[in-house]
Amino acid sequence: MKKTLRFLLAFLIAFILMLVVRTAGITLYTVSDAVLEPVFAAGDRVLVNRWSYGLKVGGKGSFFGYGRIVRQSVEKGDLIAFENPKDTRQVLIGRIAALPGDSVSHDGQMFIVPGLNDCADADYYWLEAVDSHVLGMIAEEYIIGRVSMIAYSRDPQQPIWKGWRHSRLFLPL
Repeated sequence: MKKTLRFLLAFLIAFILMLVVRTAGITLYTVSDAVLEPVFAAGDRVLVNRWSYGLKVGGKGSFFGYGRIVRQSVEKGDLIAFENPKDTRQVLIGRIAALPGDSVSHDGQMFIVPGLNDCADADYYWLEAVDSHVLGMIAEEYIIGRVSMIAYSRDPQQPIWKGWRHSRLFLPL
């Protein structure tokens, strides 16, 4: 009985630690299609550091509102994972092309990326996809964290025992 109880306690502690690390530390996301080539391939599992810009708490519809614990600045050129504002269950990847206050030219028009210093409701960032096509502006509250590396990759068209891309194992970005 003692061994079973000890095992269950160890399992419970490991499970709680896994939840804490996954929700507050690092998370794996799957790249579902090949639109982000040549940097990413369909089936890549990318590691996202949730602490890179400060731990996100709250958000749209949250009782406490949006905030970040130990806030860090977002830098131009950072590769980020962010929630799709239209469907927050969908995670996308983009590169920061302009910071709040920067001038951006798009479709022949110049405009300034708004930020809190410009009396906007939030800091916004101008994003491009990895292949340099424009994704547009995103509010800071949708940013999950910085994409750190490709943890592993498997071709989704192959059976589970085939298609592992060993050359993409722990590939830093």
